[in-house]
Amino acid sequence: MRRLILRLTTLCAALAVAGATYAQIATNAVGRSPWSVTDEIGTLNMMTDQSRLDVLRQISSGKVYDLSVDLFVGMPTCCADAFGDPAYQIWKTHEPTRKEGGALVSHSSDTILMNTHTGTHIDSLNHFGLHGKIWNEVSASEALGDRGWTKSGADKIPPIVARGVLVDVAAFKGVQHLPASYAITPADLEGALARQGSELRPGDVVLIRTGLMTVWPDKSQYQFFNQSGLSLAAAQWLVEVQQVMLLGADNFGLESFPSTDAENFAPVHTYLLAEKGVPFMEVMWLEDLAKDQVYEFLFIGAPLKLRGATGSPMRPLAIPIAAKSRS
Repeated sequence: MRRLILRLTTLCAALAVAGATYAQIATNAVGRSPWSVTDEIGTLNMMTDQSRLDVLRQISSGKVYDLSVDLFVGMPTCCADAFGDPAYQIWKTHEPTRKEGGALVSHSSDTILMNTHTGTHIDSLNHFGLHGKIWNEVSASEALGDRGWTKSGADKIPPIVARGVLVDVAAFKGVQHLPASYAITPADLEGALARQGSELRPGDVVLIRTGLMTVWPDKSQYQFFNQSGLSLAAAQWLVEVQQVMLLGADNFGLESFPSTDAENFAPVHTYLLAEKGVPFMEVMWLEDLAKDQVYEFLFIGAPLKLRGATGSPMRPLAIPIAAKSRS
């Protein structure tokens, strides 16, 4: 009976928080940081030297999982198709002589052209805003220069070392990948966690598997305009109830598309980045973790320090940790 009362109390508290969140969403206003008036990293403030040390002490294997995709010409890109941005390109700018013999030193180099949201990447808090403002009530008039934002850019994101949890929604649903435009619900997340025997904790890095990487890099199936992903309610549950620090997914935009909100084509983006200060990662390779049923791990990742950029490529890694028993 005591356990039942505790569960009911927890449920009521969660519903109350969710209700408050929906009321806040309706205002469509950027959030003010609870950490500092100069804050530019949002929920990444939850990470401390002690939290990093705690998860490092839990490593149970030397196996390293690479959570990134290759970058190559012709790869699927969200921003080229959706917004007309340049697709990924690479070309040689120097190459060694092709003649027999040649010089003692063979010098080669190359140049790349790409949107900062190409391949596996992280979205900075200045990527999406509301009414001309970004996270922490910073306005474009005060922080937008000729070369981009001077606040909350990719260069401000610290190296991330934290406990990570894979939430395999596709496996919970018993499908190779979720249907087109499917919006993941809080019940889906809870069901997947229960199936895995996993639990979330404040400050976690949570990675959502839709299964879309099973069709990568087929552009006819891995698309931006009809992808499955998080619903707004699921994002709220993760942030408000579970208090996660960082999110990621194996799809183009974390959330499901197209949006059902006539006034906001990316409501999860604006909610997480502008209102709550939660950065997130996209186009993540989660298939190896899922195959080996590695649901809890040490997450390590860092973006390039692109000054003022709205996002940056990254190569996140996962190392299995010992799962703690439920308290």
